[in-house]
Amino acid sequence: MEKVGFFGAGSMAEALLKGLLGAGVFRAEDIFVINKKNDERLEYIKKVYGVKVTRDYSEIARKCSILMLLVKPKDVAEVMEKIKDHLKEGHLVISVAAGITTSFIEGFSSKKLKVIRAMPNISCQIKESATAIAAGCHSGECELKKASEIFSSVGKVILVDEKWLDAVTALSGSGPAYVYLMMEALTEAGVRAGLPEKVSYELAVQTVFGAAKMVLETGEEPVTLRKKVTSPGGTTMAGIETLEKMGFVNAIVQAVKSAARRSVEMRKESGVSGNS
Repeated sequence: MEKVGFFGAGSMAEALLKGLLGAGVFRAEDIFVINKKNDERLEYIKKVYGVKVTRDYSEIARKCSILMLLVKPKDVAEVMEKIKDHLKEGHLVISVAAGITTSFIEGFSSKKLKVIRAMPNISCQIKESATAIAAGCHSGECELKKASEIFSSVGKVILVDEKWLDAVTALSGSGPAYVYLMMEALTEAGVRAGLPEKVSYELAVQTVFGAAKMVLETGEEPVTLRKKVTSPGGTTMAGIETLEKMGFVNAIVQAVKSAARRSVEMRKESGVSGNS
């Protein structure tokens, strides 16, 4: 069985460990984990998941064929510098660092390094992530299949062209925050309408959950389901009309556009070359 190395031991790494081990994609003894300096965190990961931990970057590069970059974007170059002399064409490097292009990572090796870029979201912690993956210029079906298997253990995987990843970051990467904000707003609205806060909160959360589940389980599009709920002259219609007057849809569109622009700006600020 292939061995996989995790560079980074934060929440994303832990979510992936849970998913991969739970799905039997890898055995604990075939997973190596390292982080920048938090020994206590490594000991926790070792104790809870039974994986191997190390302080030797080169050990992971030598022993593992799949290398997972689960660090902050600003730390990617540092990791790549530490392992570049041990990289082989057989390595598959998978990065979840927002804004870091595959060409930037490929540039650390004179070999035809196979790189996959992934953008999961916070819901990977409950195995419900929406993860988009894109292949670098030296990666093909085999590498995409491996990456899909890894991220399928924590949710749904969609293959995209790398040029779309700024938009993906803005939509599904940042998207949960928009939904949480809507939950906050619904809760506040219920309170202002006279509901106790606990009641309003529980109704708001279940309403969002139920609405999403309806789309998934019925297979009907949101616009179709919305029309079914919206009776002419009824309460829902009154609410929808107010949302339209307040520019609800445009606000969401502009939020995603702003987040996508910021993704591009952050890449430029970090000095990362290559198209997204």
